[in-house]
Amino acid sequence: MAGGMDLGSGGKGGKKALDMAVNLVPFIDLMAVTISFLIMTAVWTQIGRLQVSQAGGPSSAEEPPAEQTKTVQLTLAVTPEQLVLSADQAAFDPIPIVRDTNTGKIDLSKLTERFKEIKEKFPDQSAITLQTDDKVRYDVLVRIIDECLGNQLPQVSVMAAG
Repeated sequence: MAGGMDLGSGGKGGKKALDMAVNLVPFIDLMAVTISFLIMTAVWTQIGRLQVSQAGGPSSAEEPPAEQTKTVQLTLAVTPEQLVLSADQAAFDPIPIVRDTNTGKIDLSKLTERFKEIKEKFPDQSAITLQTDDKVRYDVLVRIIDECLGNQLPQVSVMAAG
């Protein structure tokens, strides 16, 4: 097995043989567990992904003609203290960000009411742009994106306020 190498089987000193059988079963078990773990986590990353686009970038879908759908440029400015919703440069009253003292979650019921008003006036509206301040917490941004998706505004784009 070892070619022209001295196996140490003879001669002075009674050396031990250098050839040895390596048990590969533990290594194969480790690889099987690792591959299984990677496959399972790949599914979780697909489920947990947020579908947002960068505002101002090229759109992947062609926009329908203006006479078929009636929509507005909907923008939600998000700061750590308040939310300001505007439709075609006409701003609504600011909505203060208030955390529930028991759960610690923010109350977005007023934002939901505003979204319902807009959906009544513009039922074809499906796009919204979030202008976020750098100091906005990530959990707040995710809650707002979820609220947009829950109110039939699936085309969410995010841009930095500036």
